[in-house]
Amino acid sequence: MSPDGRHWIACRPRFFLSVEVLSRLFRRLFLERLTAAYQAGQLAFFADHAGLAEPARFKAYVAALRNVEWVVYAKRPFGGPGAVLAYLSRYTHRVAIANSRLVTFDGERVTFKWKDYRAKGDARYKLMTLNADEFIRRFLIHVLPDGFHRIRHYGLFANGNRAGNIALARRLLGVPDPPPSSEDSDGTENPHEDSEWNACPCCGGRMVIIEIFRPGCTPRCHPTVPNPIDSS
Repeated sequence: MSPDGRHWIACRPRFFLSVEVLSRLFRRLFLERLTAAYQAGQLAFFADHAGLAEPARFKAYVAALRNVEWVVYAKRPFGGPGAVLAYLSRYTHRVAIANSRLVTFDGERVTFKWKDYRAKGDARYKLMTLNADEFIRRFLIHVLPDGFHRIRHYGLFANGNRAGNIALARRLLGVPDPPPSSEDSDGTENPHEDSEWNACPCCGGRMVIIEIFRPGCTPRCHPTVPNPIDSS
């Protein structure tokens, strides 16, 4: 949208991002952060790069990088936008470790699966055992402090004015508002209670998908052990 919000500024057909501008911006930001880390004493150099510990050599090395064209490559995803959202959701809407990766717990130590990307083939998947307190410490590293959000949107889709911006963009583009979705809540506790969507054919209750089976995959979920109190 234009700064005054009165008209829409269209880009060229089939244009998404200026790769040249994006590469120069990334190069500047990366080298600025690298230099700041060096000045703060946060970098250490070893072996063939030990000489970069000298300020003059480090400055000359970074100066040469500013004259190199950096490549930032963007292209259409093979699986479409849905595949991108599914990929991102695995990192933004999951906890630090999935239950399927937990192998054993003997009361003091936890054994879990992890992936070594430096290995090849089946050797990539390994097991690690940690004391319970160390496992909890590593888990809590992924817990955000109060006031922080895992996902943030800025600009056009910022939470504070997203609805107004989308409505204005539709008006400027002459696009009609989308019809109400059948999945929109009508204020009831369960928006699907009068629908057959995901309904159990036996009791009519709402069914929850816990796993999708695909050819060649091993089921991750196991039957839940009945509660002795409930069984009695």
